[in-house]
Amino acid sequence: MLNNLYVNISAQIALRNRMETLAHNVANMNTPGFRSDSIRFEEQVSKLGDRNVSFSSSGENFISRASGPVTKTDNPLDISIQGESWFAIQTPAGQAYTRDGRMKMTPEGALQTLNGYPVLDAGGSGITVDPSAGKIDISRDGMINQNGRQIGAFGLYTIDPLDTLSRYDNSAVIPKGPATPTLDFTTNSILQGYVEGSNVNPVLEMSKLIQITRTYEDVSAAIDKSESSQQDAIRTLGGS
Repeated sequence: MLNNLYVNISAQIALRNRMETLAHNVANMNTPGFRSDSIRFEEQVSKLGDRNVSFSSSGENFISRASGPVTKTDNPLDISIQGESWFAIQTPAGQAYTRDGRMKMTPEGALQTLNGYPVLDAGGSGITVDPSAGKIDISRDGMINQNGRQIGAFGLYTIDPLDTLSRYDNSAVIPKGPATPTLDFTTNSILQGYVEGSNVNPVLEMSKLIQITRTYEDVSAAIDKSESSQQDAIRTLGGS
């Protein structure tokens, strides 16, 4: 009888983790470049007597790499990526990568994220433009031009699809292994004057949240029923 209790508790733990993940996704559905969290669940089988009992694992979190919708802003310091590449930024934790292409320019001409992290080129160096040289034009391959003169280039980086990603400052990620400069600009390119949004589907996430909440309540009811049955059995055996 305790097997039912243990299985249901393992299910509750998994559902609680999933609810926390969904809540985090919904909270960041308007965060540019945000990549949603998902959880992989595995069955855990335990040998109890002559039977196998299946438990739910607590789940393994991973960051989805699906692209988000692109919105036109016409701001020359807004850029978005078409394809699977990432922008590189320099942070106190080292080099990180993001799909949030909103930038600002310092009085000295250094290009930074809105949070103040330097945006890097393909060599890992910061990018500086001339604040007094007029309009900045950015081509699809990341080349930066002012007054018809090339002054630098944005770096696009490729992260191994099998690499584990950890979060940094919401939209940015840090891969387990090194990222490599992107060389293929056929499937990867930059759009100037556009911003990529979060890849969270709020309607889908909310429907999942409702479904998981109901399932959690069903599991709680099953635990209460299991405990009640156990107490009845103890009273019956105790009175015999």
